[in-house]
Amino acid sequence: MKLTVTDSSRALAKTPVLVVLCTEGDSPSLPKGVSIPATATADFNGRFREVRLADAKGGTVERVMLIGLGKKKAANAESVRRAAGVAVRSLESSRFGAATVHATKAALDAAGGAELLGTSLAEGLLMGSYRNVRFKSKSDGPKLKKVTLCGPGAPFKKGAQRGEALGRANCFTRDLQNAPGNLMTPTHLASEARKVATGSPRVTCRVMDETEMRKLKMGALLGVSAGSRQPAKLIHLVYKPTKKKRGMKKIALVGKGLTFDAGGISLKPSGKMDEMKFDMSGGAAVIGVFHALAAVGCDHEVHGVVPASENLPDGIATKPGDIHKAMNGTTIEVLNTDAEGRLILADALCYTCTKVKPDTIVDLATLTGAVIVALGHELTGMFPSTEDLSERLSEAGEAVGERVWPLPLLDVHREQMKSRLADLKNINSPGDGNGSTSGAAFLSNFVGDTEWCHLDIAGTAWGSRDRDYAGGPTGTGVGVRLLMEYLARR
Repeated sequence: MKLTVTDSSRALAKTPVLVVLCTEGDSPSLPKGVSIPATATADFNGRFREVRLADAKGGTVERVMLIGLGKKKAANAESVRRAAGVAVRSLESSRFGAATVHATKAALDAAGGAELLGTSLAEGLLMGSYRNVRFKSKSDGPKLKKVTLCGPGAPFKKGAQRGEALGRANCFTRDLQNAPGNLMTPTHLASEARKVATGSPRVTCRVMDETEMRKLKMGALLGVSAGSRQPAKLIHLVYKPTKKKRGMKKIALVGKGLTFDAGGISLKPSGKMDEMKFDMSGGAAVIGVFHALAAVGCDHEVHGVVPASENLPDGIATKPGDIHKAMNGTTIEVLNTDAEGRLILADALCYTCTKVKPDTIVDLATLTGAVIVALGHELTGMFPSTEDLSERLSEAGEAVGERVWPLPLLDVHREQMKSRLADLKNINSPGDGNGSTSGAAFLSNFVGDTEWCHLDIAGTAWGSRDRDYAGGPTGTGVGVRLLMEYLARR
């Protein structure tokens, strides 16, 4: 879908349908020269997600589509984002090929200004238009080919351009997530990362193979990879701004890249095992951030590290009871081969701390089913090492509609991860509970004193409630806009 932006001070160009966002109880605010029959709004109240399509009287507009934002006091940027998602789906179902979205005062007030409105509309429209139909032999494809955003001046245009970059990065990430495991291998994921770096003077990509990992003594990552015929890859993306600024930080994002997880020797049940193609969602989000950085940038040096592997039960796969040594020399007793994400992240975090030496690390991983028990599918579990990082990520999540929730990480949880035979064990003891916390406690052994936050996205990466622009059975692209907002606010 092509997005264009025009200034609302100019005459409205001809369009088959004009989309107008309205708050509850208020009359629709139509541009000068556009009107609709009074009967069209007789029972339209502007309730959240309410839709009404009406014929326009004369002028350059053929039809008007009214979309409700809900109560004025409750409407915000997320309301606008969702309303834009509702709009694009309604336009598709009505088989419109083009449309214009008019920036009303109600929408401006809800979003918090022209720039934020432009961002929210562009995000909602693009993310709402996403369809996972790439692998169908026959598909009609989207009918809606072009949308024009009509709003006030340069701030609106600037916001729309940022929103377009973020929306396209989210859709790119969802394409990575939704690809089946036979096509999305570690090698293919590395290839997609290289493509992101191609053509951008500010982004570079290095991919390490298993020979290089052995030289780095990454025994934990290689132990997981041993059961697969697909070689593991360690992807390292770097973004550097064009100019160094005072206060510039070096921030590292680390994403779990299990392109398929059968559980290894500790084989998963067959039910829903197909969903384990989503186990690389953390890595996909990290690569998606660089897709966005290539377009809009930020003021900090950003590193993205993605350990990519499969976890399968081959003849030389890791067995329960085996002991591996991580890059920092820590020995790990593998009691359950299905707790493999923390193993590949252990070496990735060691690499990040020793080779990148960042000020802050944020890792994303579909790490535990336990986080779904705790928080469901609408909140990401957050384990921050500092209160400042907790606040920054929470504020960013609220702003973009990707909410995070802090969970505790205590010394007693770290003690639970100590092994009798090695330094650590990869799962806690039966009866301890706190499955998500134990995963975070394990990872904390590989970040040293670096400010760090672990984000468990097992619930939010897929299967979340349909929010009109993301959700349902496909990948959500969670993490991309959250981290981009965090970087912008930082």
